[in-house]
Order: sequence, then C-alpha cells, then structure tokens
Amino acid sequence: MLVNLKNLVIAGAVSLSTLTGLVTATQAQDYPERAIEFIVPWGPGGGSDTLMRIVANNAEQYLGQPLAVINMPGVGGTVGLTEASKRDADGYTISQIHEGLPVANKTGLTDINWDTFDPIALMTSSPQYLVVRADSPWKTFEEFVAYAKENPGAIKTGVTLGGVPHLHAAMIEDAAGIELSYVGYEGTGERIRALVGGNLDAAIGDISSSLEFVKNGDLRFLATGAAERLDATPDVPTLKELGHDLELTITRGIVMPKGVPKEARDTLESALEKLSQDPAFVEQINNAGAEVDFRGQEKYRTYLEKLDATIDRLVGRLAG
Repeated sequence: MLVNLKNLVIAGAVSLSTLTGLVTATQAQDYPERAIEFIVPWGPGGGSDTLMRIVANNAEQYLGQPLAVINMPGVGGTVGLTEASKRDADGYTISQIHEGLPVANKTGLTDINWDTFDPIALMTSSPQYLVVRADSPWKTFEEFVAYAKENPGAIKTGVTLGGVPHLHAAMIEDAAGIELSYVGYEGTGERIRALVGGNLDAAIGDISSSLEFVKNGDLRFLATGAAERLDATPDVPTLKELGHDLELTITRGIVMPKGVPKEARDTLESALEKLSQDPAFVEQINNAGAEVDFRGQEKYRTYLEKLDATIDRLVGRLAG
C-alpha cells in the first residue's frame, strides 16, 4: 500500500501531507506492534511502583504487548516525568502521574504539569483519611471541626509539607472553615507513628498505614475522602456525607507524551478499561491497599482540571 501511495505522490495525485496522514493512521490501527516502555517516576517498592507493576503485569492480555516498567525516581517524580514528556509521541512510551505533579507545578518545583501529557486513564485510588489518636476528645469529624473553630491553630497535624497530604489538609481547612497547624514528615508511615507516639493531634493517613493501628485501638478514623464508604472501613463517613464536596485521594493514572495519535490513545484506554474489570486485577489492587477507580480520557481530564483549580485556590496555604 505504501509503495502505491508514494507513486501517487510522485504523479501528483496525492499530497505528501495526505500520505503522511494515511501512513500514521495505518500504523495507529496496528498499534501496538511492540512492547511499550512504562516510565514509573518513583523508586522500586513504593506505592506507585507497586500499583503500576500490578497494572503492567496484567495488561498484556488486553493490550497484546507487554508494558516494560522502567523506574526513574527523583525530585518528587519530576525527573522521570520530564524524560517521559520528551519521548516521541508514537505511543510506545507511557508514564504515571498522581496529585503530586500539579502540586509540584503550582509550588514552583517543576514547569511540567498534567497537561504536558495526554491523560489516558485514571486506574487506582488510595482514599485518604483524617486520623486522630483513639484517646483524643474527638469521636466525630463534627467534634473535631467544632474544637478547631474554637481553637484556631491548636491542632497539630502531620502532613508532608508542600505535598499531597498538605493539600488534603488544606482542603479540609478550606471546606470546614478551620485553621490547623502543621508538622512536616517525609512519609505517611513516619507521621502515623508520630501520631501513635503522641507527638501529633491528627494526621492525614490511609488504610495501609493506619488501619492496623485503628484495629488495635491506638487510632481513630474521623472521615475519609473516598467517594463512598469503603468495605474496609464501613463505619467511617465520607466527607461528602458530612456535607463537603471533597475527594481526598491519591489517584494514579496513565499518561502519554502529548500528540500521540487518537487511535493509539483509544486502544490503550480500551485495554485499560477491560483490565479494570478483571476480578484478579481488582483483588491484587485491593490487597495492595488501593481501589480500582477507572476513568477514561474525558473523565480523567475533568478530574485533573478540577484538581488544578483547587490547587490554584489553595497554593498560598501550601507555600506558607
């Protein structure tokens, strides 16, 4: 076919731009023809690496080609994402983002943002919780808010300063009209241990870091940022139930370098949607402490746009 088209170009019957478009479309229809490089911009063993390897290990049966994971950690995920953004838009490089990228962009850590890429599909969600010690005076979120209103800045809250947990706490502050004070910790496990040890009054945590402490009677979940109550914590109300239109989750989604042909983007989106409905895949994600939360290109972009607007509004709190 390609030879015949080239002859037509020489004869003047078909323009070069038309030929290029036809060839690109033909290649996209055959996509993927080889393995796809999956740049995970975090180190081995962390949450992103664990969850994205589950995606990679299960995707081939739906995509027809393997996803080859390459870890490129550094500077809050921006090293690997910068590299991914420079790759050819041929469909053979994908990467992963979460809320940390727009936070890093808005706080001046990097020039790239989610819209540097073409978002393909949100895959997993790790709902976050407002956690307090079990011996605290607050049995409910409403009691926590009432105390915070009467005592501005008195509640010492553990977050990663300038990071996603800080954003989530700021979202609670903004929605509830309260003021918290912050203590910075590098990782979730570190701040949850500090909470258990009595060095904090509250923290932003998740199931994998906090549930065992809740079961042991050391900690209490006051609210979750999940869209609906979770099977693992059926008695914990969502912030939406409590009257606050908030999603406090760490979501992990797949992106491609900007400009990949639509046919290739749609093929990958379709394969990932089928994967998200695979019971074995869902079980593996749940066992890793997360939820499957598939959203295709349009819904994922809508989520990211809303998140971006929220960070724009609250960035002053993150920098302070």
